[in-house]
Amino acid sequence: MKHFKTISEFHQYLNLPKPLHPLISILDVGTISHSYDDEPINMIFDFFSISVKKMKNVTVKYGQYPFDFNEGTMSFMAPNQVFSIGVNDKNQKIEKSGWVIYIHPDFIWNTPLAKSIKQYDYWDYSLHENLFLSEKEEMQIEEIIKNINSEYHSNIDKYSKLIIISQIETLLNYGNRFYNRQFITREKANHLILEQVE
Repeated sequence: MKHFKTISEFHQYLNLPKPLHPLISILDVGTISHSYDDEPINMIFDFFSISVKKMKNVTVKYGQYPFDFNEGTMSFMAPNQVFSIGVNDKNQKIEKSGWVIYIHPDFIWNTPLAKSIKQYDYWDYSLHENLFLSEKEEMQIEEIIKNINSEYHSNIDKYSKLIIISQIETLLNYGNRFYNRQFITREKANHLILEQVE
């Protein structure tokens, strides 16, 4: 079990430069060249993780549930949740693209987001389903990420944190909308499966 208390520790583990801000980081998944071990590694973060990824030949589990990243999917992970990552076949190439944002709780401390962030259902293991995005939805999310990334790489001033947090809130609200859309569209299929089981 690897326990990462800071985002900087995780950057170091991936052989990446230190984050521009110790409490928040935005990574392009395609640029990470970290090699995976033969066996899946269990990890715990002391920070939030929000990602949209496409990954082939990689197995990711949050809690007891495997997540499929072959298509563009969005995922949310709260601090102190166990997840594991491993390679399916060492002889095959790993393909990956997308982005991930790491947010330490101290970054949003004493802001309205610190109180409201836990209200989103998708941080919980009980919601063990990927959020599948349509092409249009993925473009909407990428625009928000570009805004956060632009502010992240700008000169820090007294508005930087406020602007980044407001963009994160927008990102979380879109995530909520898309999850609700996904479960509405799947409700009929779920009822049919339940009827068959009964």
